[in-house]
Amino acid sequence: MDVGRLRTLREFADRGSVTAAARALHCTPSAVSQQLRALQDEIGVAITEPAGRGLRLTDAGQALVARADEVLAALDRAEAELDTYRSAPRGRVRMAIFQSAGLMLLPGLLSRIARHDGLDVDVRDVDMIPPQVPGLLADYDVVVAHRDEHAAEFGSERLEVVPLLREPLDVALPSDHRLARRRRVGLADLADERWISVDHGFPVDDVLRSLTVRTGVRPRIVQRINDFRITERLVAAGHGIALVPRYTMDTRRGSGLVARPLAGIRAARLVEVVCRTGALNRPAVATVIDEMRAEVAALTA
Repeated sequence: MDVGRLRTLREFADRGSVTAAARALHCTPSAVSQQLRALQDEIGVAITEPAGRGLRLTDAGQALVARADEVLAALDRAEAELDTYRSAPRGRVRMAIFQSAGLMLLPGLLSRIARHDGLDVDVRDVDMIPPQVPGLLADYDVVVAHRDEHAAEFGSERLEVVPLLREPLDVALPSDHRLARRRRVGLADLADERWISVDHGFPVDDVLRSLTVRTGVRPRIVQRINDFRITERLVAAGHGIALVPRYTMDTRRGSGLVARPLAGIRAARLVEVVCRTGALNRPAVATVIDEMRAEVAALTA
């Protein structure tokens, strides 16, 4: 049944006449009569009958008014609850995040989100390449994505992009490597090294390929591993070297790794939040992104 027609029926029942109901609804009496006739045709039962020069409710009409009160009251409650979602960060936000960003951000981010009553984040780790990001928004409210800083932006009128950080990529070396004592290393110094990269199309591999174009030094890639924790263990064991994101690399004492910036070359990935246009108007989504930015600021201070 049409909700607007139920509201018209209730106004007629409360005010006793078509004219009074029309005045309350800011429309003409003929419009009220049309709404009542349409509702009657919709349900197939007479809800009004002539009474002198006016109308009155039938028994079926009286019964429908009682149910209309229940329906309209439920809608009013739903609208009132939605108002709280429009003004406060409540509800569930679905997030897709690539693995190394999850390693870097999620522990602190989820602790921050826990301080907001009524706000939940449903997180999935997704091994994504940049062309896949827009399609993920069919299933997620926000996607934490990454790309080579020299790659094309996530451009679309249907997308909004919020920058999180520029994360430098450092060379991961075994702690006993011949270059481990240097403050920086050049690609030319690493020309004969065995490299561990990621699958084709992922940002770190894009960076290695762009470095090849810019320097003429082509890395010899012997393994392709997408999990940086596995890569770090392989590097520590002497099976190759790798470009690894600075803020996720474990270089603590005993890790067997050292991280060294590349000399004379800027190598980095951009980490960004991508969402549909208008999603930032939801307080829940905006709060999750704000807390993510606060977590990034704390990690990179």
